[in-house]
Amino acid sequence: MVKIITRQSVGKENVYDIGVEKDHNFVIQNNLIASNCFNKSHSTAYGYVTYQTAYLKANYPLEYMAALLTANSGDTDKVQKYISTCLSMNIQIEPPDINRSGVDFTPVGDKILFGFSAVRNVGQNAIACILEAREASGEFKSLSDFCDRVDLRAVNRRTLESLIYCGAFDKLEANRHQLIKDLELVYDWAQSRAKDRASGQGNLFDLLGGFTTTTTAKSPNNVFDSAPKAQPVPDFPPQKKLQMEKELLGFYVSDHPLKSIKSSSSVLAPINLSQLSEQKEDSLLCAVVMLNNVKKVITKKGDPMAILQIEDLSGQSEAVVFPKTYERISLLLEVDARLIIWGKVDRRDEQVQLIVEDVEAVESVQMVMVELTPQQATTIEERDRLRNILKELSGEKEKAKVPVIGIIQAGNSRQLVRFGRQFWVQDSRSTVIALQNARFLAQIKYLTGS
Repeated sequence: MVKIITRQSVGKENVYDIGVEKDHNFVIQNNLIASNCFNKSHSTAYGYVTYQTAYLKANYPLEYMAALLTANSGDTDKVQKYISTCLSMNIQIEPPDINRSGVDFTPVGDKILFGFSAVRNVGQNAIACILEAREASGEFKSLSDFCDRVDLRAVNRRTLESLIYCGAFDKLEANRHQLIKDLELVYDWAQSRAKDRASGQGNLFDLLGGFTTTTTAKSPNNVFDSAPKAQPVPDFPPQKKLQMEKELLGFYVSDHPLKSIKSSSSVLAPINLSQLSEQKEDSLLCAVVMLNNVKKVITKKGDPMAILQIEDLSGQSEAVVFPKTYERISLLLEVDARLIIWGKVDRRDEQVQLIVEDVEAVESVQMVMVELTPQQATTIEERDRLRNILKELSGEKEKAKVPVIGIIQAGNSRQLVRFGRQFWVQDSRSTVIALQNARFLAQIKYLTGS
């Protein structure tokens, strides 16, 4: 043990936590320092924590992932990453439920239920009020029952709209548009009843106990049957419902616009956004994404460009569109659009982003599908014939944007084969014609399945 004699300030400097074999000093007290006492204990503590978390994830995956989501609920990027991890573990994330959700993410059966605290516009007072009413009188039976039992000073109209839009009332009424229309009438009705109770007047039907001479077992007295209801309306389109979920929860939960094309898009773009950081600098790749935000920027020369926020089923990332590219693709850059993006990986300021070179709407993306017999797939001459046709039609690498997929049919078995990027072609129609003329069974396949 030694003692520090003098100290001198050198201003602000980066500090690194490193372990060395000898003379690694650690301040104890009164300027005394101990040698080589830090690195081993530090690594031991990290090793023990790693063991604990690995054990919990392996043996209590639902509870572990629910705790992880709750602890990071304020970080959209991390939550989306963990939701993707849950899906890979076959753990389904359910949207909030007015009769089952608690404050935080909660394991329910073999699923994880969204907590109320993760819903925008739903404050702590509103959550406490909802949980108290549910604990006191059981599950809510309808929107009117809910509005009548909770304190509408804490659970205001905006909070109720948010709960409806994110799907919290779906188990009571699946038509969210109908609930929003009903809310316009039910909210005022429930406020009026609350004022009557507060003044001691009560309601005529409450005083009579819902008396009726036609009460039957199939038609019980229920004061909420008299609650006002709007004219029937069709539900919101699926895309609108998902858009509102994303706005209020920060993620698509009940579904995702890219889920329906997951299998075909993984063939076209096998690398997802969560793997961008693993790719080499300037490597060219493509990704099937949702466009979350478009920020238009004007350069010093006065040229427009854009910074994009994109996401897929695995996570989110940033993409940059420089002026020349922006001029060509700007009309496709609309928020909530499903796009396939071609670009290069770029690392700047320790951040990985995509430099966009081209984009195309998912709905218009085509693939060439070639069906092969086992004999064609295994015969060298046939494979060479197919390879030569594709190389001839690929042309310049940068312009070849149409992928080629092979299907090997053997009895009831169908095996999918993805041709490499070097065999992509420029024009799907001329490729199909050339393949058919060469006695290959080929057709155009759209990414969306149409």
